[in-house]
Formats: sequence, C-alpha cells, structure tokens
Amino acid sequence: MVVYTQEHVYRHPWDRVTAAAWRKFTDPASRSALSHVADVHTLHRRLEPAEGRLHAARSITVRSPPLPFILRRLLPAAAASPSGAALCHCVETSLVDAPRRAMDVVVRNVSLRGIIEVEERASYRPHPERPDEWTQFRQETTIRCRPLAALAAVAEKVEHRCAEKFLQNSAKGREVVERICRYLEAEAAGAAPSAS
Repeated sequence: MVVYTQEHVYRHPWDRVTAAAWRKFTDPASRSALSHVADVHTLHRRLEPAEGRLHAARSITVRSPPLPFILRRLLPAAAASPSGAALCHCVETSLVDAPRRAMDVVVRNVSLRGIIEVEERASYRPHPERPDEWTQFRQETTIRCRPLAALAAVAEKVEHRCAEKFLQNSAKGREVVERICRYLEAEAAGAAPSAS
C-alpha cells in the first residue's frame, strides 16, 4: 500500500479557490491539461440553506495509466487497448460548509476495485496565517493493489507507478485551479476576456 500527502497554498481567498475547484473539470480550457478525465456527471446535490452547507456527489470517469502486462491479462478492455490503459469510474463526494469556510472532497474508484483501490481525501481551508487572502489545500491519497498482495514486490511497483501518475495529475489539477482563480480574480476586477 502506498500513502502520500500533498499540501499546497493557493494565494487566493477560500471562496475563489473553492469556486475554481468546482469548475476545474468543466472548464473548456482545462481539457488538454486534464486529458485523463473522460467524463464527469453530477449524481446529486443537496443544499441545507439554514446551515449554509452543500452536499454533492459526482461520477468521474478517468483513463488509467498504462497497466503492467500482468494486470492487462486481468482486464480484457485494457488488454484490447493499444496503450494498455483502462477506463476507471470513480465517485466524488463533497461537503462545502460555507459558514466554517471548509470544503472536503473524497474520491474513490468504484470500478477496478478487484485490482486496485484508490482513495483521495482533499480539504480546502483558509490559511492559518492569512485566512482572508490564502487557502490551504491538503490531499491524502491511498493506493492499494489487491490481487498482487501476495507478490509484494510486484504490487509495490504497480502502486508506485500509479502514485507517480496520480502525483502528475494532481499537479495538473492544481495548475488548472490556479489558472481559474486568476480568471475569477480578473473577472471580479472587470477585466476577464476568457478563462484561458
């Protein structure tokens, strides 16, 4: 099992960063940076107006990194794919608590779980030193390759390869959120021609 944590400080206020985070998958200018994301659909949204909380769930379909030969044998779709990649369906659940200025996101894969389990937990909070200006982002990801647990060395290689790809995709996601934040800042100032 591989577990890693990343932290990032957005030099933008919490409301702008969380608005950008919601837009990152649907923003047309993000498609090339987030090319591993094949599809996103909102499953449900529930607003608690009195408490200022939003609960939401989205399905996200992503293209896996190229799988090692041994895993391709277990997945006919990956074996048939020229790149050795497979589509993986995930569910993202989010809770936004506006009065507390807290947003928590959990993403888990629902397909390929017999082979690999991935859970990503992210939080957005006002930065403790500059709460009205900056946002602290924290992400913890756990990756576990199930069928190869008996073959610890192989499982470890697969988990580390997946972790490398997740780290690359996380960096792309942060760049997209930063770009959208700059757009929202310019829009608020009345000078935003486009989100790109």
